Amino acid sequence: MRFGVLGPLAVWTADGASVRVPEVKVRALLADLLVHHGRPVTAARLADDLWGGDLPGNPTNTLQTKVSQLRRALEGAEPGGRDLVGYSPPGYLLRVEADAVDAGQFVTLTARARAAVDARERAALLAEALALWRGPAYVDFADEGFAREAATRLDELRLTALEDHAEARLELGEHDLLADELGPSVAANPLRERLRAAQVRALYRAGRQSEALASYGQLREILAEELGVDPSPDLVALYHAILDQDPGLHAASTAGPRARDNLPAARNDLIGRAGELAETLDRLAGAA
Repeated sequence: MRFGVLGPLAVWTADGASVRVPEVKVRALLADLLVHHGRPVTAARLADDLWGGDLPGNPTNTLQTKVSQLRRALEGAEPGGRDLVGYSPPGYLLRVEADAVDAGQFVTLTARARAAVDARERAALLAEALALWRGPAYVDFADEGFAREAATRLDELRLTALEDHAEARLELGEHDLLADELGPSVAANPLRERLRAAQVRALYRAGRQSEALASYGQLREILAEELGVDPSPDLVALYHAILDQDPGLHAASTAGPRARDNLPAARNDLIGRAGELAETLDRLAGAA
């Protein structure tokens, strides 16, 4: 059985059939267990997450009822499904492997992509990872405290993957497509400098220099107005390279090793940390 949290909460059987988990509190229980990624959650914590200050008269019994409903839903979908919801002192847990959850698959694919040298392989892995997303992480429970931090971190990882993907595609010479495709993402995340830099490079390489400069100017204004800061040195260098029509800006490669132009690469604190990325789900669970 597989589980999805990269968008609305979803459950699928091994053959891909959708599994209906009835009742809001039962779905919230499942989401809470997925947030904790195989770690036991006490009954008191689950009751507080599900009902907050409006606890039922007998929260322990009511929680046990919700657990039974979840077990029945999973068992009805696939024999043995009820055993996925277990109890191990001090609490309940969901017994699933990381790759049975789309978030776990996403982390694995992005870690593999960052370890790859070949730009085409990186782009393919990142495209596969990004295709797992069906909306914001844990979107059904965006207002619930138990999911908020995990959702925020996963959404941040998605944006980083989107930036990595754009840079890999720039290395492959796909600037014409990127110049338009990145527009909505930049508009939705106007302060993301790596994303903006990829768009500016794509626009310039596509022969749209005025639009590239306008995009940079927009970022500079937003940073000044909202944060009172200037663009990073890397973006300033990119801006001046465009003004000078630096030939290095057109460097692209369709071969294995990643090509570099003569400008500093955008900073990325996650490069070279594939092992740490593979532990992201455990860190999210620990922070919950």
